[in-house]
Amino acid sequence: MVIRTEGLSFNFGSQQVVKSLNLQVPEGSIYGFLGPNGAGKTTTIKLLLNLLKTQHGSIHIFGQELQKNRISILSQIGALIEQPAIYQHLSGKENLLNRALLLQVPVKRVDEMLDLVHLSNAANKKAGQYSLGMKQRLGIALALLTDPKLMILDEPTNGLDPNGIIEIRELLLKLVNQHRKTVFISSHLLAEVERMATHVGIIDGGQLLFQGSITELEALSQPLIRIETDNSVDAANLLKRKNYPVADVTDDYVYVPYISKEQMGDINALLIQNEYTVFSIGKQQKDLEKLFLSITQNA
Repeated sequence: MVIRTEGLSFNFGSQQVVKSLNLQVPEGSIYGFLGPNGAGKTTTIKLLLNLLKTQHGSIHIFGQELQKNRISILSQIGALIEQPAIYQHLSGKENLLNRALLLQVPVKRVDEMLDLVHLSNAANKKAGQYSLGMKQRLGIALALLTDPKLMILDEPTNGLDPNGIIEIRELLLKLVNQHRKTVFISSHLLAEVERMATHVGIIDGGQLLFQGSITELEALSQPLIRIETDNSVDAANLLKRKNYPVADVTDDYVYVPYISKEQMGDINALLIQNEYTVFSIGKQQKDLEKLFLSITQNA
């Protein structure tokens, strides 16, 4: 485990914001740390980076206890917490050169990082003129300068447009698959994390509600097929007669557990053959709120 915590707890005054957290982050994984705003994600990340001092429990990173091996551990971690710390009046390249000199990193790494995050064409443009997505990529480039083993990113897609989200996702997948990094990424967006994570931890109210592989999460968050027809009750009865398990029926929709695209096509064809008008049919993922309910009900 690249990150392992045991009984990690933290209080701000009388308010406990992290409650006995036992994280296990495997090497070479993209670990999605999920939870709503205020769940304790950023506090946990600040504890992992020693920006907040551990009050209760322990943190081991790379198999070493954090407090006793702080400098050697942190030198192998790249981090982006909330907004990237960049100089707006300097170009992207100048920001990287400045950090490289500060950290005594070979200057050749600057062009390598610009290429990796697809900012070579904007290298000489002032960072203050960058889009939000470009600033996030520059922030990741700054975090990667020292060639860390572990990347810790706090909500890196927050506020980005769809193109920016895709760019960050592709970059993180590249870091793990081609550059053999481990990535710990916090988010409140379940659908986005599911597209790239190998492992997931779900936190709410400072407590870890779920931890496991993305396959195990999908077993809990099985998506549904949402079908809109001209008669949802009759359509549901037809599907039941044909041995399709119906999860729910409303005035407007029928919901069936999703198995495959082929199954969805078969349902669509069946309804049309039986002269039902299908206004819409599609896969619908459980949102984070419903997933929390499922997890707490199953606990």
